[in-house]
Amino acid sequence: MDHLIKQRQMSDQLKELLTSIDHKIKTEKNTFLFQQGEVVNELFIVLSGRIQIGKMSPDGRELTLRICTKGDIVGELALYSDDAKYILNAKVMEAGEVAVIKKKQLEERLLHDNSLAIEFIKLMGETSRRDQTKFRDLVMHGKKGALYSTLIRLTNSYGVKQHDGILIDITLTNQELANFCGTSRESVNRLLNDLKRKKIIEMKKSKIFIHDLDYLKSEINCEDCPVVLCSID
Repeated sequence: MDHLIKQRQMSDQLKELLTSIDHKIKTEKNTFLFQQGEVVNELFIVLSGRIQIGKMSPDGRELTLRICTKGDIVGELALYSDDAKYILNAKVMEAGEVAVIKKKQLEERLLHDNSLAIEFIKLMGETSRRDQTKFRDLVMHGKKGALYSTLIRLTNSYGVKQHDGILIDITLTNQELANFCGTSRESVNRLLNDLKRKKIIEMKKSKIFIHDLDYLKSEINCEDCPVVLCSID
């Protein structure tokens, strides 16, 4: 069952625990696994498809924090909280299947195995730190910096190196990019067009090709954080 979990530094015991699933469910595009404010009873492991993790503001604007793909855990930040409620939305971007883990069962197992509990806490901490760096970029660098940061993260998650740059091997609409940046589609359109004029990027079959990644990094004073923190997935 190891193929259900992404290849991160994770013990065999934790892999086994996370794949001791209660049941599986199919997911359909544009539906939700859960929405912010709902009571937490379950966690999920993505078996196939893509799940968008984000938050909706009171005025209806959407902020996307990350994309979860095969092997990712969804809803893990709600463990060990009485009457916990989801603080984020989990929206299906691409239809697939998820494994369901009962929150109470996972908590009980971790309670009786300190080493597994510590490892799982580290895993949750990694997710939390990744979200924090995303919020930092949004706050410190404005709209332009938010887009540049998102493009850098996309290259770390979906980048395919080629002789003249890096292809971001995932198709995203400008609205989906805007959701990652916490801004409007119109703003993203203008910024992307400016990067095209400067030949920093180009479009190849609806995918973004980065010609000059160093330019994007220099514009936001990139700190070269570890890839595990500077990613979309």
